[in-house]
Amino acid sequence: MLWRHNNIPFYSLLGAWLIAPGSYARAETYVFDIPEDSLLTLIYEVKRENPELDLTKKVNIANGQSFDLKDGRRDENDYWHSVYFYYPDKNEILHTWARPKTKNSTTFAFVGINSGLSLGNWRTINESFWWWKNTPDKKEFEERILKKIKEKTKAQQSL
Repeated sequence: MLWRHNNIPFYSLLGAWLIAPGSYARAETYVFDIPEDSLLTLIYEVKRENPELDLTKKVNIANGQSFDLKDGRRDENDYWHSVYFYYPDKNEILHTWARPKTKNSTTFAFVGINSGLSLGNWRTINESFWWWKNTPDKKEFEERILKKIKEKTKAQQSL
């Protein structure tokens, strides 16, 4: 018998995962019912209140140059507002982004993890089709970062 999920055959799910279109097709996404600018304000509050999560160190690239990895859009036409976090205890950089979903809701995505401060050691968060391989990274992100953002959105919405 062919394995199915929600009555969709396994091979169809695997095929869709393999050819997922888009720049960040395998990002883990979360939707917040607030506008993008409000969510970004809360995200930056979390970073200010938890300075250990803020990437304040310079990163390196293959040719030996070092630079600050800046949050924000690359230019005014960019869809994604990138936000970088840092796990100092693991020496890992996390790439996330925010993007408006509607006028009053925002998609926040966990994209990947870079091991160390030399760029080029990225692993996509949903790199493996087998969800249990991705679960520890997602759970850690949800506990260390996303939970704090959710608490701030709840507090804001209750005002």
